[in-house]
Amino acid sequence: MKIALIGYGKMGREIEKTALERGHTIVSIIDVNNQEDFDSLDFLFSAEVAIEFTRPDKALDNYKKCFERNIPVVAGTTGWLEHLDEVKKECKEKNQTFFYASNYSIGVNIFYAVNEYVAKILNRFQQYDVRIEEIHHIHKLDSPSGTAITLADKILNHIDRKNQWKKSSVEHPGDLSITCKRQGEVTGIHEVLYESDADIISIRHEAKNRKGFALGAVLAAEFIKGKTGFLTMNDMLKFTI
Repeated sequence: MKIALIGYGKMGREIEKTALERGHTIVSIIDVNNQEDFDSLDFLFSAEVAIEFTRPDKALDNYKKCFERNIPVVAGTTGWLEHLDEVKKECKEKNQTFFYASNYSIGVNIFYAVNEYVAKILNRFQQYDVRIEEIHHIHKLDSPSGTAITLADKILNHIDRKNQWKKSSVEHPGDLSITCKRQGEVTGIHEVLYESDADIISIRHEAKNRKGFALGAVLAAEFIKGKTGFLTMNDMLKFTI
C-alpha cells in the first residue's frame, strides 16, 4: 500500500517504521517544514491512504485537503471533535473515507471494552463512585486526552447517576471527574477507579512506548482499503459488549 504521512514527529516516525516492516511504501511526508507541498495538487496523487497525526488546529484543514484529492484518511489527531459532524457529512455526501480513533492501540481498545462492561455492571450498585486519572508527556496539547474522554463517554452512556464529565474537581455527584497530569515523556497512562466505602475496583492501561499506536494506525490503513464512509476501531475490531 502507498501511504502518505501527514505529521512526522515521534508518532509519524514510528508509523513509518511499522508501515515499512509490513511491506508498505511511504510515498510522501508532510511536516511543519514543508507545509507548502500540501498545496501541490500532485503531491498526494499516488497515495492510497493518508495517515495523519498532527495538531488539533491543523487537523480539519488536513482532512479537507485529502478529501479534495479523494485520499482516504486515517486520523490520529485528537482535540478537534467539534468539527466531527462536518467530516461525517463529507463522507456521506461525497463518498469519502475517514477512519477515526481517539487511540489506535489495540490494548487501549480492549481497555475501552472492559471499562464499558464494568460500567454496565456497576450502574446497578449505587455505592460506587467513579473517576478517571490520566498522565501524558508534557508535549501533549489536549487535556483531557481523547482517550480519557472516550473512557468518560462510555461511562456516561451506562451509569445513569453520572451526567457529564468535568476536568479535575467536581461540584455535583452527577459529575465525572477527569484528573489530568503532564509529566516528562510519559507515553500514556489511563486509570478508571470505581470506589465505594468498602473497596476500589481499578482498571488501568499504561503504554510502554508508541509501537502499539503505530501498529493500530497501520492496521486501520489496511482495513479501510476498498471501503467508504466514516469508520472507527469498533468497525475494525468488532468487540461485542
